[in-house]
Amino acid sequence: MKIEVTAFPRAQQGSGASRRLRVKGRVPGIIYGADKAAQNVELDHNALLHHLKLEVFHASILDLTVDGQKQRVLLRDYQMHPWRQQVLHVDFQRVDQDRKIHMRVPLHFINAEICPGVKAGGGVVQHVMNDIDIQCLPDDLPEFIEVDLKDMELNQTIHANELAMPRGVEPTSKLKHDNPAVVSVQVPKEIVIEEEAPPPVTEIIGEAPAEGEEAAEAAAEGEKKEPAAEKKEKEPATAEKKEKATGKKEKE
Repeated sequence: MKIEVTAFPRAQQGSGASRRLRVKGRVPGIIYGADKAAQNVELDHNALLHHLKLEVFHASILDLTVDGQKQRVLLRDYQMHPWRQQVLHVDFQRVDQDRKIHMRVPLHFINAEICPGVKAGGGVVQHVMNDIDIQCLPDDLPEFIEVDLKDMELNQTIHANELAMPRGVEPTSKLKHDNPAVVSVQVPKEIVIEEEAPPPVTEIIGEAPAEGEEAAEAAAEGEKKEPAAEKKEKEPATAEKKEKATGKKEKE
């Protein structure tokens, strides 16, 4: 799949000029490589953002046109705004027809649902890698690497050196040396959720009186105490009367 990109020469440089470009709906960029001088360009923001959403745009030779001149490039880097859907800058690298390129391409996994490890063994496919670093000539660059899982058994793992690569394509030297795992089929681990014991319950016998009840009881106790006090106060008066009465009788 060929993707064509249109760019325009960019004369002004610097952060201020780049900000003004973004306000106008343009994205500052640069083209470098192939033993040629770097060229500053600008691109339409909306068109570039649409391309960036395509998987093939990130792993394909692009036809970039500047001032009517077409050149073959690779997308090497781009910067996005931290929270907006806005492209801040983009880098393209020219490719040499006779020079091998290093590229990271996506992996497409097929036939996972019919492999013996899943269908008969009850396993789950675990993707350790979703893309891979390869090296090849520009004309041999694939859009993706297909990984067929139809023969995978339970507890089996496919490593990088076991992948079926297209003609002219091979893993990078480091990847060959490390030979990391790419995909495996494993029995899913059971997730055990322990139920928390309920908090201890303290049995309370009787009920604490409410504030209104406490006040009522206190008032009732006060009323009970008052007659006793009055009785004590009245007792001396009664004694005095008795003494007077007794004295009166003696005089008589």
